[in-house]
Amino acid sequence: MGETDLIVILGPTASGKTRLAVRLAFELNGEVISADSRQVYKDMNIGTGKDLHEFEINGTAIPYHLINIREAGEKYNIFEFQQDFERAYTSIKAKGKIAVLCGGTGLYIESVLKDFQYTSVPIDEDLRAEMAVKSKEELIVIHQQLTSSYSGLADISTLKRLIRAIEIGTYLNKNSHDFHSLPQVNAVIFGIDISRESRRERISERLLKRISEGMIEEVKHLLAKGVSMETLVYYGLEYKFIAQYLNAELDYETMLERLETGIHQFAKRQMTYFRKMERDGLTINWINGEEPLDEQLRILVKTIKQ
Repeated sequence: MGETDLIVILGPTASGKTRLAVRLAFELNGEVISADSRQVYKDMNIGTGKDLHEFEINGTAIPYHLINIREAGEKYNIFEFQQDFERAYTSIKAKGKIAVLCGGTGLYIESVLKDFQYTSVPIDEDLRAEMAVKSKEELIVIHQQLTSSYSGLADISTLKRLIRAIEIGTYLNKNSHDFHSLPQVNAVIFGIDISRESRRERISERLLKRISEGMIEEVKHLLAKGVSMETLVYYGLEYKFIAQYLNAELDYETMLERLETGIHQFAKRQMTYFRKMERDGLTINWINGEEPLDEQLRILVKTIKQ
């Protein structure tokens, strides 16, 4: 395996990435780290597609990380993900095992591969309002004038991130704050590619299957536990539209139609983000997700061992 110490398997929803990641971890004596912004929550199993039954092969349980680590109703951000990833990755490496990072949240994956510098610096609404009326050129000048240790490390690739970088830099000029870089990883990245037609078919079939498995009851349970409508809408897709259906804002057919459309659009956005990662310099080895699982696994192992 050379010096590779992190294998990344990414792909859009319904591409079969979890099943492949678990098989690979089994073959290489590895452990899986989830890179999914919603699988961190307890009691959100069907809607997030945890598929925990897949984490056992031939009676062997494959260890997994960053699943079921937060209570439903809480917020979880990329800064927390980076911290949680570092703990999991360091623990796996200390055992002499290989870490397999698997998920569809591209920003989470990119944040550990590129070591984006995120912090717990509080939001400054007044500053954001002041910056929102300025041009990008003006914002760049303001950012360049900041003297904090963070300024040269910040990701300013979008207007939103540029304003956040100014917010952080301004805060750090007034307050002390230590930055901690993530460990250097030597990663090989695989992406699962399936045709648009196959992806749409899989999404539609899986949605009906999850409804039959109790996804509506799962959302009912979350509401009964005290998770607010606002939070469920924030979690998006399944939780948003089913909560609106349970709140009599949508009838069943409309809920199903909007949810299916929303998942298709989400998968398209995921692929767009993965292509952006490539344009930004990350090499993704694409494999055909319509090949049999054993063939996908063979290609992965061969590439890793090269």
